[in-house]
Amino acid sequence: MTKNKEISDILGKIADILELKDENVFKIRAYRKASKTIMELSEDISEIEKRGELNKIEGIGKGLSEKIQEYLANEKIEEYQELILEIPEGVIELLEIQNLGPRTLYEIYKKFKIQNLNDLEKLIEDGKLLELPGMGDKKIENIKTGIFFYKTGKKRISIGIALPLAEEISELVKDKAENLSISGSLRRMQDTVGDIDILVASNERGKVIDAFVGSPLVKKILAKGDTKASIIIKTNDLQVDLRVVGIDSYGAALQYFTGSVAHNIKVRKLAKDKGLKINEYGVFKGEEYIAGANEKEIYSLLGLSWIPPELREDRGEIEASAKGLLPNFIELVDIKGELHTHSNYSDGINDIKTIALEAKKIGYKYIGIADHSKSSRIAGGMSEESLKKRNEEIDIVQSEVSDIKILKGIEVDILSEGQLDYPDEILEKLDYVIAAIHQGFSKNVGMRMKKAMDNHLVDVIAHPTGRLLSGRKGYEVDIDEIIEYAAEKNVALEINSSFDRLDLNDLNILKGKSVGAKFLISTDLHRIKMFKEIRYGVGLARRGWLERSDVINTYGWDVIPLKRRMG
Repeated sequence: MTKNKEISDILGKIADILELKDENVFKIRAYRKASKTIMELSEDISEIEKRGELNKIEGIGKGLSEKIQEYLANEKIEEYQELILEIPEGVIELLEIQNLGPRTLYEIYKKFKIQNLNDLEKLIEDGKLLELPGMGDKKIENIKTGIFFYKTGKKRISIGIALPLAEEISELVKDKAENLSISGSLRRMQDTVGDIDILVASNERGKVIDAFVGSPLVKKILAKGDTKASIIIKTNDLQVDLRVVGIDSYGAALQYFTGSVAHNIKVRKLAKDKGLKINEYGVFKGEEYIAGANEKEIYSLLGLSWIPPELREDRGEIEASAKGLLPNFIELVDIKGELHTHSNYSDGINDIKTIALEAKKIGYKYIGIADHSKSSRIAGGMSEESLKKRNEEIDIVQSEVSDIKILKGIEVDILSEGQLDYPDEILEKLDYVIAAIHQGFSKNVGMRMKKAMDNHLVDVIAHPTGRLLSGRKGYEVDIDEIIEYAAEKNVALEINSSFDRLDLNDLNILKGKSVGAKFLISTDLHRIKMFKEIRYGVGLARRGWLERSDVINTYGWDVIPLKRRMG
């Protein structure tokens, strides 16, 4: 079994502890980068070490090579063993809590010797946290809010985690199925899910269910019957439900188990008005079965065009379908290029040429490199000199790689008064500018975003709400106001496809669509494997009723509607 994940996890935890202790930022960055790089290796690191080629891995110098060798020889790293004696793992996990910075957490640990979340919550409940110098009621309320969203985030998981798991489980029973589909909220591409639903049509129901419950992924079997089974899988203790139906019922069952409940209630009312009955077994007129094998024929019988799963939330999709007014929704193939990527000039893993070649392989017509600006120190933000060097490298790579345009971009920090991290004379030399807030989440965020959008060089606002699904609520900002201002100023709003962000969500996208805002769908790429996450952003865009024309990176580069071009 490969040691890549084990070593990656340990190096990541070392970085967490060093950040908690406010150690050297460059050392923290080196550990984080090494952790990501090793996780993405396509080869077992043990084999690389045997060839004496650890130093050929990007970002792995002499010191890190020795630590990797130490783990491969002894299954431990002494530095990590020493660090976890200083800081318990339960405390390290609290770094995920919004409004609880590393320094504050470290001071709490030193004074009160907390071990985990329960200890922290008891401190707050007993009023003892107020004993910490600099701690006040408002700060405690902010920490309590952060704890709430941290705990809430643990109950549901991102589609970016659930969908690959569902696909992996589906492969286990695929060869025994006539038809198979992921259903439920996952098929509707909701940003988070509580469980996974898989629907199979098969004449070998027993074999399907046996293969399902016999998977090596299974932690616990909750139920096993003739037509359905439920398991808890080892990954995230997530529940997965399987239903097996007859081939004649597959379409009806797929429509029924996809949902949503509100959508299905309206569908069944329409059927009743036409003297029909619809359930998971088919469409019936009296006792006579008249349809059910195909999902599209069910909608057709009701006088509707087929409604994409992402829309089935009772937000007007049934009425639009009945009138033939469903939009021509954006598709994954409509994306012409990616504009929010990070190279190894900031906190990305891959070099510019590797990113460009992978984008070309996907079929993109352009790829934009948008590394962090200088104030994002923990993310390796570039100095002006480093930015100049990166731009020169882009020119070199462009001369070596044909059939794809490589663009010079930036993810520039919006600072405390709304000013940008670089002056205009630097930004105007770039092809485009993405502006983002990475610090001061409760400090005049709306004012800062609006001031940034006033700048004629800012084309996109990145991750506009700042949320993280793993446990951060996001910025204190009136997002409706930001959406309307972006539409007014011709600034695109990012739909960040990174599975922990998925920001904007579908409701905010709908608001943006209603006021004429434009959008950029991107992955916020930090390693080339993230290119595939674009599908989550496209799913959100479809849930927000977006068409190709609403999304700027469905256009060719020469006609892409950037603010600097729109005025």
